[in-house]
Amino acid sequence: MKRGKGMRFVGDSRVTADKQKFIPKDYSEYPGRTEAFWPNFLLKEWLVGAVFLVGFLCLTIAHPAPLEKMADPTDAAYLPLPDWYFLFLYQLLKYQFASGPYVVLGVIVIPGLAFGGLLLAPFLDKGPERRPHRRPITTSLMLLGIISVFWLTYEAAAAVDYEAKAENNKPVLEEEVEIDTEDPGYAAYENSCLQCHGGSLEGGAAAPSLIGIEYTADEIKEIAVDGIGSMPADQFQGTDEELDQLAEFIVSVNEEE
Repeated sequence: MKRGKGMRFVGDSRVTADKQKFIPKDYSEYPGRTEAFWPNFLLKEWLVGAVFLVGFLCLTIAHPAPLEKMADPTDAAYLPLPDWYFLFLYQLLKYQFASGPYVVLGVIVIPGLAFGGLLLAPFLDKGPERRPHRRPITTSLMLLGIISVFWLTYEAAAAVDYEAKAENNKPVLEEEVEIDTEDPGYAAYENSCLQCHGGSLEGGAAAPSLIGIEYTADEIKEIAVDGIGSMPADQFQGTDEELDQLAEFIVSVNEEE
């Protein structure tokens, strides 16, 4: 018998003859539709993120966020505002259909539908196209989201005078000021003002700091007698001489800064 004669080979179609690693098609076969995740796509994402981060840091250095004075729970005229990135939700709650008896609609339902739509956008449009005009669902949802956020933020910010707000709520920097407790004016301060303004004139929850103010002695005496803002009148208890000593003491403390 010759070599190989009469021999039969049986093969299984489920088993490949040559095991080869899965090699995806070259991305040049899909121009404009897809690209390699590494390094092409990821590098672009990193570059965009780096540019945005550097720009954001430069903005925070050039225009630092204005701080406000110490919180005063007795000031009923104070209007608290959220940070700028929540202003669009703040503005949404001003509308009648999203406030009052419909507050659940404005707080949960509308934002939930909006963010849920953006979350589901990749699953609603699975086409291979990357051109925005060929992906109407995702493009429409994104444009609607961007326009809504920008418009609501603009409307909320336009109603607030931020310069005046920052000017009226300047923070009082902590200065190392020596308080002369032997001064006659400190005794008058201790009797009438210390409970609210603190032992070192640093202020507290119920009253602002008296360090860094620019009032004259006469203005201080008038405030002590007639009150100002949330401070009621007749807070000072003492003689006219003690009132003069109190005013001169507060002025002298601020002159030492």
